[in-house]
Amino acid sequence: MNLAVYKIDGTLSGKEVVLDDAIFGIEPNDHAIYLDVKQYLANQRQGTHKSKERWEIAHSTKKLIRQKGSGGARHGSLKANIYVGGGRVFGPQPRDYRFKLNKKLKQLARYSALSYKAKDEAIVLVEPFVMEAPKTKEFIKILENLKSYGRKTLVVLPENSNNIYLSSRNLPEVSVITVDEINTYAIMNSNKLVLVDGVQEILASRRK
Repeated sequence: MNLAVYKIDGTLSGKEVVLDDAIFGIEPNDHAIYLDVKQYLANQRQGTHKSKERWEIAHSTKKLIRQKGSGGARHGSLKANIYVGGGRVFGPQPRDYRFKLNKKLKQLARYSALSYKAKDEAIVLVEPFVMEAPKTKEFIKILENLKSYGRKTLVVLPENSNNIYLSSRNLPEVSVITVDEINTYAIMNSNKLVLVDGVQEILASRRK
């Protein structure tokens, strides 16, 4: 697949890049994408949810009514779950939601997600650029020139650029990551993928 490289002013640079079909042109595997996204979201969970069980409730341990002869049900404590303020039965407890996936499966999922974006013509290649200072308006102008502003956009850099990251931080629909941080969830969660020229070469070199 051939893609033209744009300048940050939205004009063509005259350069054309051939994307690796082994990364951007495979037959997508939906189940691999599902598993990788599920793992990513599971890993984000803190797992600190907690409700108090009967033994953790601070109530009097005095028996409410006598065991027999009252005509009602037996009750031994206000800590029982049937009382307001009592313990919760089978409530949530702290746990770790993380689970492992095979590296090759995760790679297949990433390549499948990239192939979907390439198939939908949702990938834009832009020349490497730098920002002298964090300027959100300037960054918005770049995205507008690339026709990527106003929708969920993922910008992938070959290496970390603090000024570019800070310029995008206040934009809720824009995410800036490096090629080392690229993941299936981030790709699938975006409508437009803006790759800085050179990212595709790094991805191709890591496939071998």
